[in-house]
Amino acid sequence: MHLAEFNRGILRHDWDDPRLAEFTDNLDRVNAVAARSRGFVWMMPPDQMEAAQTDPGSPLGPDPRLASTLSVWTDARALHDFAFRSVHRRFFDRRDAWFAPQPGPRLVLWHVPEGHRPDAAEAADRMARLARDGASDRAFGWDWLRARGEID
Repeated sequence: MHLAEFNRGILRHDWDDPRLAEFTDNLDRVNAVAARSRGFVWMMPPDQMEAAQTDPGSPLGPDPRLASTLSVWTDARALHDFAFRSVHRRFFDRRDAWFAPQPGPRLVLWHVPEGHRPDAAEAADRMARLARDGASDRAFGWDWLRARGEID
């Protein structure tokens, strides 16, 4: 099994606002680091993610300030290393400067069969499941993985 990851946040300002420049100017850089990281398998392409975030019929949209990522990794340790032991950490630590507070989880993880590429509907369903039912083997976050000893 591989590990799917979906995170979402609502930006404090419009995408082209200069107050978001440090974040928006580094998206390609951080995504390139992810793609080169040990354990990276796949990421939903930016054009597909943008469509999922802005399409009125999408389970994620429409919200012009939504920023999200949907990716697949070989295992929890690989994703954790990218998130907290790469340049990504620098931007993660500044997330409150760019993202508005929101109720519910911002991240959901779940296991997928090797070769599976989740779509926006599956990601939205897993996020809703986590918010509604709490962590389980069907939808979970970092704390659940720590409790199981899969990450530090």
